[in-house]
Amino acid sequence: MRQTTQVLVIGGGPAGSTTAGLLARQGFEVTVVEREHFPRYHIGESILPSCIPILTLLGAREKIEKHGFQVKRGVYFRWGPDEWEMTFNELGDDTPYAWQVVRSEFDRILLDHAAELGAAVHQGVTVREIEFDGVRPVAATWVNTKDASEKGRIAFDYVVDCSGRGGVFATRYLKNRRHHEMFRNVGVWQYWKGAKTLPGGPEGSTGVCSVPGGWFWIIPLHNDTVSVGLVTGKEAFAGRRAELGGIGQVYDEAVKQCPAVEQLLKGAEPASEVKLEQDYSYVAKSFTGPGYLLSGDAACFLDPLLSTGVHLATYSGMLAAAAIGSVLRDEMPEEEAFGFYQRVYRRAYERMLVLVSVFYQSYRGKDYHFYQAQQLSAGEKNELNLHEAFLRIISGIEDMDDAKGAAYDFAVRELTGGESGDRNPFNHLDKMRDEPLSAEQAVGGIYLSFAPKLGLARVPKTSANREE
Repeated sequence: MRQTTQVLVIGGGPAGSTTAGLLARQGFEVTVVEREHFPRYHIGESILPSCIPILTLLGAREKIEKHGFQVKRGVYFRWGPDEWEMTFNELGDDTPYAWQVVRSEFDRILLDHAAELGAAVHQGVTVREIEFDGVRPVAATWVNTKDASEKGRIAFDYVVDCSGRGGVFATRYLKNRRHHEMFRNVGVWQYWKGAKTLPGGPEGSTGVCSVPGGWFWIIPLHNDTVSVGLVTGKEAFAGRRAELGGIGQVYDEAVKQCPAVEQLLKGAEPASEVKLEQDYSYVAKSFTGPGYLLSGDAACFLDPLLSTGVHLATYSGMLAAAAIGSVLRDEMPEEEAFGFYQRVYRRAYERMLVLVSVFYQSYRGKDYHFYQAQQLSAGEKNELNLHEAFLRIISGIEDMDDAKGAAYDFAVRELTGGESGDRNPFNHLDKMRDEPLSAEQAVGGIYLSFAPKLGLARVPKTSANREE
């Protein structure tokens, strides 16, 4: 382990490997410390097409393509009384697909790739303590998770916290993480072998099926297993668990209440134990501070409904690499570059937050109390500064009873990147995701630049730009 490094990245998941790989590719000295030894299990198998241009920029797309993951060409919904599908190629995109991945394999590919690009990657190493000079972090003490006698200290110029739900900065030092009251849900899932295919949807579709009090995801994987998970309210789940005697019994009961899932699993064999996660919807008050950035799940996580986890991880990793790269090259002051990161990453998160809440509001079934509980409260709207995000999404969308209406047209455009007019892998983001990739789309006079290197650029004073 080095004793000093320009950038320390805590965590080697998609956010950490993207950040480290893109910084190393620019020639910076980057050190990654990852608590686990890869491959390691992780939930979150469904990848969005919006990740493809970032994987392309990273130089890892070809490796993902060759690995043999299940191609995903759309999404299939049975939501309330309605049934429909979304096919990514309807948008005219040059890359009308993504993948369903085994995360242990996917994450290992990305972390190994970051090492190939020049990042110093240390697995089985956990951060014990962060040292501060005033409010600025300057070093970390670390220890080998299997041999406590192997430990040390590493000083850094900048640190990016990609430590996932554990959230080294947000939970230990900043104490600024807030859980969403609206998404007080539980995820319970199991893997199955020999499951049938979905009755509809394009190749490799994620299935989303609502049930009383929640919904199921169905994700087919390339290893001949299917991930089938239930999302339901935390309080209702606790009550049923107490009555029925365990999480498996609650899961089995919900399967029997969902004909589509019950038919899918008829004759299938469990390939894992039943797994559970809860308290997974949260956000840190701030994603930045002097000398540090929070990226991926270390900053925020929403809800598994629209599979946004890996998208936000890789997107924030790209933003972090651009911001830190520009600061290290003396192209922009730290405060300005990190302010851009905060605004843009926060905006992407808030847009997804609103989208998920709007989606839930569309279903008014017998157990509407579950879906009603997923709505943003007035206090949350004010605290998260969501006024503009709401205007963008709900303008003209007042009646959400039609589950195939404009909200879902918006959702698929939002999550797949929309149309692309040329072979530039970032063009569809530029057009449909309203990202700051040009002077015309700048945020606070700053935008992402990809040539000659990834970084941030200023808008000429004569150009108009958005002050957000």
